[in-house]
Amino acid sequence: MRLTRWFLRRSLRLAAVLGVVAVVAFSLIQLAPIDPVDAYLGPQMAQVSPEQRAIIAQRWGFDQPAVSQFFHWARQLLQGELGWSHIFNQPVNEVLSQRFQTSFALLLLAWVGSTVLGFLLGVIAGMREGSFGDRLICLYAYGVASTPAFWLAIVALLLFSVTLGWTPICCAGPSGVLRNDVTWWTRLHHLLLPALTLALLGIAQITLHTRARMVAVMESEFALHAMAQGAGRWDIAWRHGMRHACLPAMTLAFASWGELFGGSILIEQVFAYPGLGQATVEAGLRSDIPLLLGIALFTTLFVSTGNLIADFLHTRIDPRLPGIAS
Repeated sequence: MRLTRWFLRRSLRLAAVLGVVAVVAFSLIQLAPIDPVDAYLGPQMAQVSPEQRAIIAQRWGFDQPAVSQFFHWARQLLQGELGWSHIFNQPVNEVLSQRFQTSFALLLLAWVGSTVLGFLLGVIAGMREGSFGDRLICLYAYGVASTPAFWLAIVALLLFSVTLGWTPICCAGPSGVLRNDVTWWTRLHHLLLPALTLALLGIAQITLHTRARMVAVMESEFALHAMAQGAGRWDIAWRHGMRHACLPAMTLAFASWGELFGGSILIEQVFAYPGLGQATVEAGLRSDIPLLLGIALFTTLFVSTGNLIADFLHTRIDPRLPGIAS
């Protein structure tokens, strides 16, 4: 019963957040200094007459007041539709579904890699504070944490794809090959470098927070008592430190879904990977309002789900924390 009330309370908060996000996102789009007809036409804007521009504006509703456009979109949303994307000429639901399926493998590989490697590096560094390995891991973590994602992606692309030729330069598959004809190995080959680059960016925070918790465990009284009885640092870390250190790592892993999606936008642009991040940039540059609003709501739902899972698991692992019981 407590779990049901907690879930309903969080669902109501999420519904309120989605409403605020929709209003703020639509207002920001309207305030942007971009003519929607020019953005829709792109380089062909000079070849279109004023009469044709008026027909285009009437076709996509650009000539309507902003409030009317928003309520028209909101009525469609209440009927389970997110509108029509004019740059992809598809329903927004289908665009989101197709693009997220492509991005899902990238996000999943990067998330699992950054969580596992970040946790292990944090444990190893925290077990022996001040050692050469600890200083080396901290140097890597601070260096990567201060490195822009697009710069790291460009360096990786130049080194591994252009210079060494180990990985493809772009895309989710070979050019000119239908998606259904691309083998799983080829897809993984194209996915490897973008996923690795995105994972490297997420490792730093998990490593540093796990290290700090592990250092606190190794300096605790029960750790000193165990050492006095002959236990080694690895025994203490394995038997006592892992559970304490997994709390910040787990919370950061699920709470970082927003940063992960933000990083994927830059990574997909650099590697020309046709996922949801690339669709976000195209929708912004060409002022595709229904698609932008759909992506904003989907991203909010995606990030909120990660936070919801993190809160739920946090209270399950450590019942002393307020959460479901409150």
